[in-house]
Formats: sequence, C-alpha cells, structure tokens
Amino acid sequence: MSWDYNYPLYVSAAEKRDRCEKAAKTLAQKGRKLAPICIEGRTIARSFWGKAWCDNLESYSDYASRLPRGRAYARNGSILDLQVCKGLVTALVQGSELYNVKIKVDPVDAMDWTDLKRECAGHVSSLIDLLQGKLSAQVMEMISRRGGGLFPEPSEIKLFCSCPDSASMCKHVAAALYGIGARLDHNPELIFKLRGVDHLELVSEATKSISTGSTITDADTLADSDLSDIFGLEINPVVPLPAVQEEPAKKASKKPAGKTTAKKPVPRGKKAAKTTAKKVG
Repeated sequence: MSWDYNYPLYVSAAEKRDRCEKAAKTLAQKGRKLAPICIEGRTIARSFWGKAWCDNLESYSDYASRLPRGRAYARNGSILDLQVCKGLVTALVQGSELYNVKIKVDPVDAMDWTDLKRECAGHVSSLIDLLQGKLSAQVMEMISRRGGGLFPEPSEIKLFCSCPDSASMCKHVAAALYGIGARLDHNPELIFKLRGVDHLELVSEATKSISTGSTITDADTLADSDLSDIFGLEINPVVPLPAVQEEPAKKASKKPAGKTTAKKPVPRGKKAAKTTAKKVG
C-alpha cells in the first residue's frame, strides 16, 4: 500500500524574499504605488496603538490558533501593499503566488462612540498625546477594552483571501491583520478612520470639561521640536524682524517774536479812481 501526501514544497526564507522583490518590481513597472509593511526585528508592533491592536486580536479564541501562521509572513516582508480605508483594509500578500486580501471592519456603534467620548472627557489633554499614546491607564483601558472600545471584535470583522485555502483565516489574512498593527505604529489615526469615527471628536469632547476660566501655561504649549518628532516636519524657527526705529519729528523753526505788518490789498476800484484823478489834474 502506498500513501500519497500532497504536502506543499518547502520554500526557504531567501527564496520568499526573492519572490517578494520580483513581484514588487513587476507591480511598480505597471504603475502600482505600493505601501509595504516593513518590520525590523521580531517585534511586530512597538507603540501603544499597534500593540493594543495585536493584543486585541490575540485575546479572542477564534483567532488564537490561526494568527501565528501569518506572523512569519508579516515579519519577512511578504505584505507588499496594505491600504487602510473607512471600514476596509486591502492587502497584497506574497505566498506561492500573489494573493489579494480584504478585511472588512464594521464601524463603531454610534452609542458606543458617544459613551466612549464622554468617559474619556477630561482625560485626553491634547491631540498629540492621543496619537502618541501618552494616555492614562484609565483611558487606555476604555479605548482598548472588549465591547464599547475602539478595537473590533471577531463578529465585526469579515475576512477574504484569493488563495485556495478554505479556512476563513488563512496565513495571508493573518499576516494582513498583523500588518495593520505594524501600520498603526506610524499612523495611529488610521484606527479611527477604519472604525468610521473622527479622532478630533475625542479631543473636542475632552475640552468641554475644561472650565473657560483656565489658562494655558508654558507646559501646555507645543514646541516646534515636538511637532518635528511627531509628524516628521522640518519647521524653521521664526526669526523676529528688527524693530523699526521711528524718525524724530522735525522741530518747528523758531522765529523772533514781533508784530508782522500785513499789507492790505487795495480794491481795484479805488486804485483806478486815483489814477484817473491824477490824469485829469
């Protein structure tokens, strides 16, 4: 008796990288603008937002057994492109072939979003702190908790891949899910875009709890160096213009005091009469 096992052929990491490079080059020649996921080292996400996304996914038993299959794909550069839009993530993942991945995410429930804004009011000091993840443990718990938080549950996520794997979450989809966490490291505002809410509303709601009589101190002011670090902007320092010195007003010339005799104009009629009288005499 013989057994026929259809195991996939082993592909080395070097060959996988070579496939990815060739596929990316081909797509670039066709005019496709790619946004690949590049991970340095073994840690997929390092920021609060990226870690919170990955931790949320791994906390669900539905995903626990499937996610590890895509972790290696995410690390070795197999995600050639990943785009995050409102309610949708699309990705190109290189496997034995190049596969299209779609991840649909439901928007945050309107009531949950309203409740979340109210709970976080007074705890989110600025947009910069929000995007940098410099939040109190209380706010982090509110945002990343199951149910009523900002991160989706499995029931709010729909998965699709063009590969022949019949599983709802293949390794290509799992890689894309990890890729979202890596992308949030650099663009944390995308989680708000994905869930269909405006992150500015979270900050504006917080400002309502601040009394109108409060004043802004120097510690609340954002320095140019902070903006450069966060957004990668090169901000030139503002150089004050030299003060314009006003010319002193010209003093009126002093004239010697005295009476000035003004000549009264002679009426034309009288002058003409005198001239005529002289001629007659």
